[in-house]
Amino acid sequence: MQRPEAWPRPHPGEGAAAAPAGGPVPPARGREPAGLRLQEPSLYIIKAVFILDNDGHRLLAKYYDDTFPSMKEQMAFEKNVFNKTSRTDSEIAFFGGMTIVYKSSIDLFLYVVGSSYENELMLMSVLTCLFESLNHVLRKNVEKRWLLENMDGAFLVLDEIVDGGVILESDPQQVIQKVNFRADDSGLTEHSVTQVLQSAKEQIKWSLLK
Repeated sequence: MQRPEAWPRPHPGEGAAAAPAGGPVPPARGREPAGLRLQEPSLYIIKAVFILDNDGHRLLAKYYDDTFPSMKEQMAFEKNVFNKTSRTDSEIAFFGGMTIVYKSSIDLFLYVVGSSYENELMLMSVLTCLFESLNHVLRKNVEKRWLLENMDGAFLVLDEIVDGGVILESDPQQVIQKVNFRADDSGLTEHSVTQVLQSAKEQIKWSLLK
């Protein structure tokens, strides 16, 4: 599994970049305000992944921490992000202390959300993996109609990429193989396949509640 390194970016004037190469090490500074300290590296780097239609309505969403604990707060956040990003050509936005990478496809907008100090390239690798995996599952029709008809497969794809905010996989070929194994492998009983799909359908139901 190929996985980009996730290290927080130092603030200006901090870390190794603050000392000239080969120069004396600056004396230790006094106690700093908490806001100036580097964030500790963490595996829990994905805050949320969601897909909206071209009107900004939620189709699929998963949140991995308690930044937005209620459905109302999540929906308001998604609407604000959509309003900020839907008419721009950029792929990265900084909003509410978070880093957001996104991609549009026909009538869909795909978003991956991380903390403000997360590596944009790492977040983008998750977004790219999600899009390319969905492109395979939806048979190169990454659009609203096909997504709605294959929502259980879309949730399986997302669960293979991110679990609890931790990146499990960023290679779409590996994701596709794992999804196919879960759905088609002869070692799985009919009951276990039903459980997988039922779990995905429960997630769909809760993601669509408003």
